[in-house]
Amino acid sequence: MTTKEELLAQARAHFDTAHADTGFVPGVTPVLSSGAVLDSEDCAALVETALDMRIASGPAARRFEQALARTVGVRKAHLTNSGSSANLLAASALTSPRLEDVRLRPGDEVVTVAASFPTTVNPLLQNGLVPVFVDVDLGTYNTTAERVEAAIGPRTRAIMLAHTLGNPFPAEDIGRIARERDLFLIEDNCDALLSTHRGRNTGTFGDMATVSFYPAHHITTGEGGCVLSREITLARIVESLRDWGRDCWCAPGEDDRCRKRFAQQQGTLPAGYDHKYIFSHVGYNLKSSDLHASLGLTQMKKLPAFGEARRRNWRRLREGLDGLPGLLPPSPTPGSDPSWFGFAITVLPDAPFTRRELVAFLESRKIATRQLFAGNLLRHPAYQNQRIRVHGDLTNSDVITEHTFWIGVHPGLTPEMLDYVIASFKEFTAER
Repeated sequence: MTTKEELLAQARAHFDTAHADTGFVPGVTPVLSSGAVLDSEDCAALVETALDMRIASGPAARRFEQALARTVGVRKAHLTNSGSSANLLAASALTSPRLEDVRLRPGDEVVTVAASFPTTVNPLLQNGLVPVFVDVDLGTYNTTAERVEAAIGPRTRAIMLAHTLGNPFPAEDIGRIARERDLFLIEDNCDALLSTHRGRNTGTFGDMATVSFYPAHHITTGEGGCVLSREITLARIVESLRDWGRDCWCAPGEDDRCRKRFAQQQGTLPAGYDHKYIFSHVGYNLKSSDLHASLGLTQMKKLPAFGEARRRNWRRLREGLDGLPGLLPPSPTPGSDPSWFGFAITVLPDAPFTRRELVAFLESRKIATRQLFAGNLLRHPAYQNQRIRVHGDLTNSDVITEHTFWIGVHPGLTPEMLDYVIASFKEFTAER
């Protein structure tokens, strides 16, 4: 009989053969905007978990949660099935009755930005909250503390912002505003794992933060995400909402950790009703699994190297594209060291070419491009008749909608690929 160790060795060997690097051929090999970087150890971790038939959330998930919380510098991490689900849980947690007088209620306002990914904003609408949209700066593609503070009104109760393309928003200043105004702050950290602002990891400035482990992101679990919490009460609410809304905190397969499984009375239930089936929130099942977590654990070991590769690739592009006519290059937020998700470029309105022309040229050369997410969300059909408030103009959000796109900096890109990208930009602009 083949042993587990032999099967794992075969899995590693298969990966190395099936996914061997065939080299870069300019104009033929795609230069992707994003993508997971996987190796034989990742393959072996997945195979081992499958061999052990650990198909639900279990010990690997708990180890991954602990490792992630420790790495970022927060108290608790709760794995989810996606980063979008993590955003839903974080926003929904603020409406929990467990927060009593400080809970958010329908009609309360949350300051956010219009130039965003939809699932940073959707959970606000889904909870009956009112997004208050502010503009961003070109170059950093983040808003400012001044805009956020000016947008706060009598019903404003929270701030929910993403670190755009890995570039931190001014989190220390916005965090200070939140504390002074008694507002909750949620950091959408899905694109910015281990970015830093003023020497601190993003994800540690707010009450909660979210992470995505979709293959495009800094590390991957296939599908997956996480809610990071600095405070235990919010962490318990997130866990309840994620785990069907149940009141019990026993792990799957565990019973009576509280020693009061049959000794409680809640709601109008009979005294002694099984605590495993008492529900204190209107929740979901948004858990991840050990299959996903086992991949996350091997990916975590590579996170520092992945972050450095993203920074290195971004610098190579920034230096190579500097000074090209008609283009506004990206800039880090002052005081920040981003672990970049992408390299944003705005085609200036007076450029002798359009974004569409430049993007078409790059795509024809197998260089993948992406819009800066939704651009101005308020111009999309889904948001035409929603209850919202806009503070100030959204001029730059409209510029992003019309003129901005981004290209990749992920660790799977080689120096040859990046030099090809730079040469392609130079060829295009020289002809205009």
